[in-house]
Amino acid sequence: MKFKYQAKNEKGEMQSGTVEASNEAAAIETLQSHKLVVISIVSIVEVSALFRNIKFLQKVPAKDLVIFSRQLATLIEAKITLLEALKTLHKQTSNAFFREKIFEIANDIEGGRSLSYSLSKHPKVFSEFYVNLIKAGEVSGNLQESLLYLAEHVEKQYDLENKIKGAMYYPAFILLAFFAVGIIVMVYVIPQLTAIIEESGQELPITTKMLIASSHFLRYYGWILIVFGITVGIGTKRYVDTPEGKMNWDKMKLKLPVMGELFRKIALVRFSENLSTLIKGGVPIVRSLQITGSVIGNEVFKDLIFKTAEKVKSGTSIAKVLGESPEIPLIVVQMINIGERSGKLDSILDNIARFYVREVNNVVDNLSTLIEPVLIVMMGIGVGVMVSAILLPIYGIAGGM
Repeated sequence: MKFKYQAKNEKGEMQSGTVEASNEAAAIETLQSHKLVVISIVSIVEVSALFRNIKFLQKVPAKDLVIFSRQLATLIEAKITLLEALKTLHKQTSNAFFREKIFEIANDIEGGRSLSYSLSKHPKVFSEFYVNLIKAGEVSGNLQESLLYLAEHVEKQYDLENKIKGAMYYPAFILLAFFAVGIIVMVYVIPQLTAIIEESGQELPITTKMLIASSHFLRYYGWILIVFGITVGIGTKRYVDTPEGKMNWDKMKLKLPVMGELFRKIALVRFSENLSTLIKGGVPIVRSLQITGSVIGNEVFKDLIFKTAEKVKSGTSIAKVLGESPEIPLIVVQMINIGERSGKLDSILDNIARFYVREVNNVVDNLSTLIEPVLIVMMGIGVGVMVSAILLPIYGIAGGM
C-alpha cells in the first residue's frame, strides 16, 4: 500500500511525499527510521487495490513464479543480499497481487525472519513443496541451487499443463459452437419451417415430431434445463469438495476410457518429478514423500504416497509399497527398486519423469487427432438428422401438389 505523509525532519522543516508499506504502522516505522516526525499520514487508494479482494485476481501464474525463482537465484549468485534482491523484484513485478506478497516477504526478511518462514505465510502463492525446498536450501546453504531447481520444476509443470489445455481448446471450441448454432436453429429457424409443414395436415415422420417437440420445449421451457444444469453443477462441485467426493471423483477419472490412462500418466509425471526435485534439494525421503503426496493433485495417488511414507518410516522400501498398488506400472516399481539399491533414486526418478512426459505428449497428440474426426462425424449426424426431419415432409408436400 502507498501512504501520503507530512513530516518534520531533524531541522524542524516540513516535508511531504509517499511511502510504500504493508500497513500504516509499518509506514510510520519506516519514516521514523529516517529520523522524521510524522505529522499526518493517509493511505492512497490505487485502482489495483480496489480489486485485491476479488478471488479471480488473487492468483500468481506459474510463469510469474518461474521468473521470480530464476531472477532471485541470479541476484543471490551476484552476491546481492536477499533483502535487496526481493526489493528489486518487487519493483519490477507487474502482477499487483504478487508484488504485494513480495513486499510483505521483504518486510519479514527485514524483521529477521527466514525466507522459508516468510514464504509459508502465503500458501496461495507458494506451495508446501516450494517452501520445503527453500527451507532445505537454507539449511544446506544452497539456496541459489534450490531456487534453480524450483524454477525448472515449475516450468516443466507449466509446459505440461499448457500442452494438455492447448489440445483441449480446439475440441471445446467446436463443441461450444455446434451447440450454440444448434440452439439458435432450434429456437428461431425450426419454428418458422414447422409452421409450414404442420399446415399441410399430412402425417409427419417420427424424426420431425421429435424435432418439433424439442424446439417447442427449448423455446418455452429452456429455463428448466438452465436451472437443472446450474443445480447439478453446484451440487457436483460441493460433493467433489468433500474428502469422499474428491476420492470418488479421482477414482472415476482413472477409470475413464483413454482419458483415464492420460490422468494416470500425468500423476506419475508429477510423482517422479516432485520426488526427484525434493530429494535433490536435500529434503529427507519421508518428508519428500509426504510433500509429493500433498501436491500430486489426485486423491488415489495421494493416499498411496502417504501410505508409502508411513511404511518407509518403519524400514520398508518405496518400491515394495508401490508394487502392491495396481495404479503403479511394474516398470516404474522395478526402476525405483534399482534406484534405491544403487543410491541414485533422484536420477532414476528423472528418467521415469522424462519417459512419462513423452507418453503424455503422445497421448495428447493422438487424442487431438482422434477427437477431430469424431466431432466431424457427430456434427454430420446431427445436421443430417435435422435436415432430413425438415426436408422429408417438405418433399411430401411437394409430391402431393
